[in-house]
Amino acid sequence: MFEILAITTPIFLLIGAGYLAMGTRLINREQMQGVATFVLYFALPALVIRALTQNPLDEVFQPHYLLAYGLGSLAVFAFALLLTLALQRKPLSEGAIHALGMSASNSGFIGYPVAAMVLGSSPAAVIMALNFLIENLLIIPAALILAEAGRQSGAGIATAARKTLVRLVRNPILIGLALGLLLAVTETALPRPLARVVDMLANAAGPAALFVIGGTLFGLQVRGMLGDVGQIVGGKLILHPLAVLGCFLLMPQTDPILLAGALLFACAPMISIYPLLGQRYGMAGVGAAALMVGTLAAFVTLSLGIWLMRLYGLLPIA
Repeated sequence: MFEILAITTPIFLLIGAGYLAMGTRLINREQMQGVATFVLYFALPALVIRALTQNPLDEVFQPHYLLAYGLGSLAVFAFALLLTLALQRKPLSEGAIHALGMSASNSGFIGYPVAAMVLGSSPAAVIMALNFLIENLLIIPAALILAEAGRQSGAGIATAARKTLVRLVRNPILIGLALGLLLAVTETALPRPLARVVDMLANAAGPAALFVIGGTLFGLQVRGMLGDVGQIVGGKLILHPLAVLGCFLLMPQTDPILLAGALLFACAPMISIYPLLGQRYGMAGVGAAALMVGTLAAFVTLSLGIWLMRLYGLLPIA
């Protein structure tokens, strides 16, 4: 267990450093937003490009992984919609944001740093790129389309889909994915100076992302939202990993590294922009509280997940 805490504790110490920097006013929220912009627009796209260009394309593109992780995430998304709409009678926009929180992981800011320490940076980056495809092309668009359709009260799925697609075109993660895939398919090598820049930016992604998460958590409140927050956090940290595990077990052959990586990413809390996405639909408070509770609780679930994977032989015992 001490070896496992040696993996997870540095992750959350970096998160704590970001929280402390905000709490002591060493940096303000605008400066923290600048670091977040650097991570989102430069470091994470560079990390994706490096993952797609440093490995043969047939090693990066894993259809079984995309199918299993995608189906597991969709199953949780559908369950959350059924729970919120049919049983709890919540509006469609609110149900869609609940579903998003339960089925989309913080792959870049928490999933990758944890997986890199457990599996190594190269397989972790490949798995992160695959997860980005699922989250940015499937889960997030589905949630935003449904939320927008519910908000506009009958404006139509097509209109909501068009607005969502326009936003996705400007998504820096998807731009990085497209550029990395183009370089990989054409087998084009970046010029050496540019490759060094990509490598330096990619190396900065993990620590800077964790620091930003800590700063984001400062000042968030949970009072009066325990029911919704507990439901979203429980769905994300417990139901999502179980659903992903179930779908992988249904696959005829599963690479243990891919399965371990999928579970590590699924055990991560919800995406860091969750409160921002929920703000448009009256879910900013619940989203912020869920992000805070989910991130703190992930220390326990990630440590437990690593211990269980080592116990059952998915990870080597140190």
